[in-house]
Amino acid sequence: MRKNRAELPILAIETSGELCSVALLDENDVLFEVNIKKKNVHSEMIFRLISEALELSALSVNDLKAVAVSSGPGSFTGLRIGMSAAKGIAFGANLPVIPVPTFDALAWQIYSLSELRNFAIANVVNVTELYYADYNFEKNMFHNKTKIELIGREDLVKRAAEKKKIFGNNGQNKDNQSVSAPNAAFIANWAYIFGKDLLTFKYDYLEPDYIKKFVARIKK
Repeated sequence: MRKNRAELPILAIETSGELCSVALLDENDVLFEVNIKKKNVHSEMIFRLISEALELSALSVNDLKAVAVSSGPGSFTGLRIGMSAAKGIAFGANLPVIPVPTFDALAWQIYSLSELRNFAIANVVNVTELYYADYNFEKNMFHNKTKIELIGREDLVKRAAEKKKIFGNNGQNKDNQSVSAPNAAFIANWAYIFGKDLLTFKYDYLEPDYIKKFVARIKK
């Protein structure tokens, strides 16, 4: 199975929510991670965190085999910042990019840390809508997952009443609401285990997966 995994080292970037996170997974499966959780600092901090992760690992960009980036859904601005940083580094060093589905990486993190096999993730989009997906794991693999969908708050209340734990910033469970975005460590880990087939050098075609159509707002 190992031969089907992506090559290491992998630099990973997560900016889909409040967490600005960078990790580097090296050839010995040793992880180096730098995090900061604060609103509106991603554009200011992302390259500083990347430099710190490389310094901690004693590696340079030229030592990398790929750049993995959280691809959405999530904050429109955050996703664009992360994707732009990943493409810039990859283009400059002639590296492939691995776009990592944000909810899948978060689900992998939840499963890996808690061993929960059956749960859902729901994150706020706006006042009335949420991103929602169900996950089921068997034997360390995604056994069954639903396509991410947009649902209303009334629908979320019904789903929460009838079944599993729901993680995310949806407000249904205070114990789970802080788990709304993956750490870059799990972006790296997901890319390594599942991301080989997503490797691409076609940077111009790489865009965040917003799920909901992105509409730019112009202040009047």
